[in-house]
Parts: sequence; C-alpha cells; structure tokens
Amino acid sequence: MGFQFIHAADLHLGSPFLGLATRDEEIAKRFSRATREAFTELVTQAIDLKVAFVVIAGDVYDGDWKDTSIGLFFNRELARLDRAEIQVFIVKGNHDAESVITKAISLPQSVEVFPSTKVKTFSIEKIKVALHGRSFPHRAVTENFALSYPAPISGWFNIGVLHTSCDGRPNHDNYAPCTVSDLASRNYQYWALGHIHDYEEVCRDPWVVFPGNLQGRGIQESGPKGAVLVGVVDGEVNDVRRLILDKARWSAASVDVTGIEDEPDALQRIEEMVQPLVDQAEGRLLALQLRLHGTSSLHNRLKARRDSFSDEVQALLHRLHEDAWLQKLRVETTDPMITTDSPTSSIDFAAMLDGIEQDAAVRAAAAEEFAIMKGKLPGGVGGDTSISDDLDALLSEARAVVLGRVNS
Repeated sequence: MGFQFIHAADLHLGSPFLGLATRDEEIAKRFSRATREAFTELVTQAIDLKVAFVVIAGDVYDGDWKDTSIGLFFNRELARLDRAEIQVFIVKGNHDAESVITKAISLPQSVEVFPSTKVKTFSIEKIKVALHGRSFPHRAVTENFALSYPAPISGWFNIGVLHTSCDGRPNHDNYAPCTVSDLASRNYQYWALGHIHDYEEVCRDPWVVFPGNLQGRGIQESGPKGAVLVGVVDGEVNDVRRLILDKARWSAASVDVTGIEDEPDALQRIEEMVQPLVDQAEGRLLALQLRLHGTSSLHNRLKARRDSFSDEVQALLHRLHEDAWLQKLRVETTDPMITTDSPTSSIDFAAMLDGIEQDAAVRAAAAEEFAIMKGKLPGGVGGDTSISDDLDALLSEARAVVLGRVNS
C-alpha cells in the first residue's frame, strides 16, 4: 500500500515586513500577502496531488493576532482540505504557543492539534499511520520533548512531529533541544520538524527533515521556499521531494566594480550579476539587496549620488522584470589612492578632510546630531546599534559625499 503526505512548517501568517515598509508600503503589503498566497498554493497542491494528510510542524502564526482576519483565512483554507477529505495535524511552536495566541477560531473537525501538556498520538487506521507530537505550552521551551515521545506502533508508519532546534542551528533560538540520536532512538520512520527556516535533510535513516518556511520574509531568508512531499510504500519512505510554494523571493548580489570609471559600465556589470537571480525567481515578485564593493574612481560619486544611482538600478531591474525591486543598495567601495597627478582642487579638498573623522570636536557634534535623528525615527527603525558603532562609518561616508560633490 502506498500514500503521500505533505510536511510543512513555519507559515508565520501575519508576519510584518518592516524593512520594506519603510521604503515602499505597497510592495511591503504585496510581500505580506505572499505568505497567505503560499499557504493557499500548498492547499491547492495537496488537493491536486490527493495526499492522505498534511502535517504542520509549528509556527502557523507569527504571533498573537491583531484581529481575527488571519484566523479566518487559515480556517478557510483548512476547510478546503476538509471538503477534500484531507486531514491536517498541527503542533504549535514558539511563535504560536498556547500562551502566545489569545484569540481563537473554530477549525474543521478533520484538523487535529497536538496538546501542549503531554505527547499525544493520533492514528489513521485506514493507512496504518501513527503521528506523535506535542505543542509548545509557552514560547521558550528548554525541555527535550523528544525523549518523552512514545515507542512506535508496531507494523504502522510512525511520524514524530516536533518544533525544535535539533542539534542547534545558527540564528535560531535553542528551543525543545534534542539530538539526532534522541530522535533515532524512538524508531519512527519519519520525523517532521519545524523551527529552522532552511530546507534540510538532517538524516535519512531515519528520515529527519526540516522543510523550511513557506515564504521568505527578508533577505536572511533568500532562495526558494516551500514544503515537502513524502511518498510512502509498504511502510517505508520511498520519496522525499520539495514543493516550491513561495510567491515572492528575496535575493542578494555582490558586485565588484573595481576599475570601473563611469556609471553606465557599472550598471552593465550589475545587470550581468543580477540577470541570473531574476531568471531564478521565475516571474515571482523579487526583492533584491545589492552590495557594491571594490576600488573604483566612482566611489565618491556613488556616495554623493546614492539616491539617484539607486533609481538607475531600479530602472535597470524593471527592464529585466516588471516585478523586480531594489530592496537596498549598499555602497561599500573604496577610493583609489590619490596621487600627485590628481587635480589640485581635489588634492586640496582631500587634504583638508584627511583626519577630520578623528577630530574630537567634529565627532562630538556629529554624535549629537546623530542622536537627535535616531530619536525622531519610528520605534524599532533606529535599531539597537550604539552611536559609537556607527560614527566612524557615517563620518567616512560624509567625507566621500563631500568629495563626490566637489568632483562631480
């Protein structure tokens, strides 16, 4: 006997896109809608593929609801699965733990949510499948849940469902910590994990899989996103295949402009680097972070004309694809060494500005102005970076802007 099921995790419905909102509110809204659209696509594919059931391994929501629209959307999509007679099994993770979500919408009877007080086993008698799981009672779970999971049901296909950092992962909180050995000791055929936002086949004997999140929410979550389609034949996994479901994509490009002396040539090099990223997005909404580096005589002009050059890059992206957007331009170039052959006016200005970044009076005045500006920004936009951490970079950039305007 054979069947298929979908393993998904980390939907993060309701997740904000603050980095985009500060640049273009409408684009931010479209990215925000992409998280819902990706889940709608998952439901559509589950129905089309006639899967036996769907597993969601935590973080359906990004946090407590501002209103019930998110819950109503989720219920609507689950109702489509219910009408197709596809069961859904859900554990709650750190973002949608019992103590975090205060509002509720009744879900279809075909949806099972694992309790947070202890491990529970749900059975699908028709295909001899047992799913074992436990939800998070609160956000920061430091207990090793895996060791409390029961022995497998003999002769059945056993799935462990767990939201966990499993062996620890960079940039993720160490919640419900466990090891691959802990999971393997349960003797299940498949472990459906959640919490880590990158796709990873942690182990194949037994199968231990992170599907990643359905939709990237920022530049740190770039590349294809989706879920996993698992095929089972005669009680064993015979196929694990990614389902790419994201409706918007994040990409980053680093372009070396060393030796380039004019903007058209710089734009040509940028185009050569970003064209493959646009192609890989396959028509999706695309947000691109672009970093320029290298030693170039364009350095000062790029610093002085950052906004207008950003507009030129955006225009270039739209020529490549109508839905490709510049999320951020980082100019990290360096100025070539100034020689005695340089124009006198440029040498004089450069000499006048040399060392000004270390002048105590200048630094004090700049720090005061910077503090005033950060204080006027909306909450959270200014970040936690101290003034002293940013001051050297700001003064260096200010020097480049002055020289760029003098020489342009």
